[in-house]
Amino acid sequence: MIRKIGIFLEMIKFEHTIFALPFAFMGALLGAVVMEKRLPAWSEIGWIVLAMVGARTAAMGLNRLIDRVIDKKNPRTRNRAIPSGLLGVGEVVLFIAVSFLVLLYAAWRLNPICIKLMPVAVFMLVIYSYTKRFTWACHLVLGLTIGLAPLGGWIAVTGAFDLPAWLLYVSVAFWLAGFDIIYATQDFEFDRKEGVHSIPARFGIAKALWISRAFHAVTSAGFLTLFWLTDLSWGYLIGTIAAAGILFYEHWLVKPNDLSHVHIAFFRMNSAVSSVMFIFTLFDLVVLHRW
Repeated sequence: MIRKIGIFLEMIKFEHTIFALPFAFMGALLGAVVMEKRLPAWSEIGWIVLAMVGARTAAMGLNRLIDRVIDKKNPRTRNRAIPSGLLGVGEVVLFIAVSFLVLLYAAWRLNPICIKLMPVAVFMLVIYSYTKRFTWACHLVLGLTIGLAPLGGWIAVTGAFDLPAWLLYVSVAFWLAGFDIIYATQDFEFDRKEGVHSIPARFGIAKALWISRAFHAVTSAGFLTLFWLTDLSWGYLIGTIAAAGILFYEHWLVKPNDLSHVHIAFFRMNSAVSSVMFIFTLFDLVVLHRW
């Protein structure tokens, strides 16, 4: 069982939780400080972590399960756990069910409104994996799904939908959609051959990279607007500028005729973006404001 759990965690790339988790913390921190003039309780942070782990584990497990036939055909993904036979469908379904139960329990412990919104979250987590079968906008659907992390963190501590929370949601959604486009360039030829929908397959790699840049420009503008909408100060502003610089470097690394740095751009740069944004927000709201 321990070996199977290890294979499952490898299959869903558990370490990629670092993409969204810092933004979930950022949403909770901003919501508590900006709207309620307090810091999030440690218990709230703990349940947010558990909810994030449950949500992402369930989402990636579903993605691997739903895409198992496509993954078996794709040379890049045919060695994943399900296509290669390391995990059976029943085992993956069990892991997914446990993950959803973890998410449900964490949501119940956080805020009553989180339970009411669970059907929306579950629908978004499920529907994404099917969108690549009929629309090139699948990257935006993924962004809107993962963007629920900071919005959920905000709602978990405030129980309310505030304008800054929506702005953070949109900014993160375009950030994730933008780097998912970069990731999808790896499967450009396969997607066109098999009829899998993506922005690179629809518009070509060069145009897709420009669309990704435009999405990340929206992200940077959104983070900057958040500075003006709240009482955040120069600490957060430095983090925003640094994150924009990282995104610029990410796009400098990936070129239409050279995709050799896609993995670095995808994982290292974007884990740095989310971490930098959270760390500088924490510094601004906790250190500079002397809570």
